[in-house]
Amino acid sequence: MRRLPIYFVLDVSESMIGEPIEQVQNGMRDIIQELRSDPYALETAWVSVIAYAGKAQTLTPLSELYKFYPPTIPIGSGTSLGVALDYLMQDIDKNIVRTTHKRKGDWKPIVFLFTDGTPTDDPTKAINRWNEKYRSRNQIVVISIGDNIDPQLFGQLTDQIIRFNPTDKQSYKHFFQWITASIRTTSQSIGDFHEDEVKLAPIDGINLEKVDPNRPEKVDENFAVLAGKCQSTGKMYLIKYAKRLHNMKGLEMFSPMDFKLVGAYPIDEQAYKSLSEGKSSNRKINSMELVGAPTCPCCGNQYGLVTCECGNVFCVGESPVNKCPWCGLEGMLGTAEGGIDISRTRG
Repeated sequence: MRRLPIYFVLDVSESMIGEPIEQVQNGMRDIIQELRSDPYALETAWVSVIAYAGKAQTLTPLSELYKFYPPTIPIGSGTSLGVALDYLMQDIDKNIVRTTHKRKGDWKPIVFLFTDGTPTDDPTKAINRWNEKYRSRNQIVVISIGDNIDPQLFGQLTDQIIRFNPTDKQSYKHFFQWITASIRTTSQSIGDFHEDEVKLAPIDGINLEKVDPNRPEKVDENFAVLAGKCQSTGKMYLIKYAKRLHNMKGLEMFSPMDFKLVGAYPIDEQAYKSLSEGKSSNRKINSMELVGAPTCPCCGNQYGLVTCECGNVFCVGESPVNKCPWCGLEGMLGTAEGGIDISRTRG
């Protein structure tokens, strides 16, 4: 039987924390449930999930639909596109059956690559390798979650770049229905016409738009994410802030900006580190740029954003003396005029 391999390559960097990663988790489940009811997809589609941040790993190896179980999606540090592409190419070499003069191999794999930001590594070598050896026999569809990617960079990989601008849970539902419809249409084309070029469903009426990679666009950072640790439990969490512009009439050229609190989220530290580059970020953000402070999502301490002299973030409660769970330093809390610079994650 000739398989239609479908890879979901998911950016699981810190900026995906919160609703984006939760909705992707739910969306993967919905996609599989819907495809199992389609006879064409059930006969041909095999699915794999690869997560990448600073590193990449397989969450679910290539599996038949009836055996596929949506994995728990973790969070890591960094957005290493080059690492993800090298990992994907290695998996393709290992698991995809190529056509020879003696037998028909798998149909052309489809790769849905989800990302919400700019790579934190240099993916040039991996992109060149993909274009030289893999592009002709594989298909990538880049899904930009929000408008923070560089279309020209991803345009080196594919001309199929789709921007998804989520507004609410319903918009996520429509988005994953679109992916399901695209896979169904491609499976049917294989079954009826033996054509395995990806057939994307229409995007009219939903929060999707085709991106022209040849049109220059300004790329900036939409999020500031801080890594914290709970003083009470020692568990790790991420604090996510979203960029906010304040356009002032007559002063548009200045565009004052700050970052508003989205939320604080507990994470699995071991899974986080296994998907992270292992490099610390040199990027800082001043506390005066941050609007809102969370409680600790692990223990409920009133202040989830306190900075130690070691530069790391932790939580405190009512005790006058506190101990940093990162470095072990004990002492009384103080304040700093004009704010303090806080280390940001690689995003």
